[in-house]
Amino acid sequence: MKTTAKILGLALGAMLGVSAPALAAEGYGDCKLYGKGGTETITPAVPGQFTVIINLPAVGEFNGDTEDSVTSGREFCMAVNIAYRLGLDKVVLKNASFDSIVAGQNRDFDIALALISVTEPRKKVVDFSTPYAHGAFGIATRADAPVTEDSIKTTKLGTQAGTIMVDWVQENLPDARLSVFDDTGAMFTALAAGNVDAVMTDLSVVLGQVGNSKGRLAVVGKYASDRDTAGIYPKGSAEEATINKIIADMEADGTLKDLEMQYLAPAWGGLMPADVPVWKH
Repeated sequence: MKTTAKILGLALGAMLGVSAPALAAEGYGDCKLYGKGGTETITPAVPGQFTVIINLPAVGEFNGDTEDSVTSGREFCMAVNIAYRLGLDKVVLKNASFDSIVAGQNRDFDIALALISVTEPRKKVVDFSTPYAHGAFGIATRADAPVTEDSIKTTKLGTQAGTIMVDWVQENLPDARLSVFDDTGAMFTALAAGNVDAVMTDLSVVLGQVGNSKGRLAVVGKYASDRDTAGIYPKGSAEEATINKIIADMEADGTLKDLEMQYLAPAWGGLMPADVPVWKH
């Protein structure tokens, strides 16, 4: 059964992984609720709330420029539905750098959702949730200056710090002139300004940013990846099994697929991952 919850309010929260404070969104936003609430329980990191670490911007996943403006998105509504099934009516978002998330530097949170690839080195400092997606590496260019499968090998290429794309590019495209950016916004700003000729990151992120570019950017290709996408828990969290069960249940009952179609497909502007040509390196 689906219902719609209204936003419950906004409050001031501390941003993890950075030095300055920032507003954090609270409540269920505009998300539809699936299944039955309160079927599981945990001891949350902060009493009375489900605390989620995120990395903005994340078009389609957390729709909003700041924590307090997010009321929809695939990963946001996934977090909301986890909280709902845990009987927690408050979801608090805290923005952090991607580097800090995968390095296990944040504290006092229940899960981090930021299209994070599962890797063995990361498992040494964080614990991963049940996977909820399987990604590819997408390539975006300016629409008036496309890069090809051949020219990308020597082009000015940007990607984001802390992601597996940094090592991947260095290993598989060694002649590319690589620039590494602190966050997604800076990376796509550099692309639009002509400081790099192409950027590469998770295909879902590329599709969302291009779909929001008003035709200025284009998705030109993708590289296959064998990495699963999962959430991150604090290392040794006692609540992993319960939240993993909820994620698996949402996969089985179709909740995750419905959220993908509801939020990602529109953000992608009608271009689906299967439509993007696969490149060889």
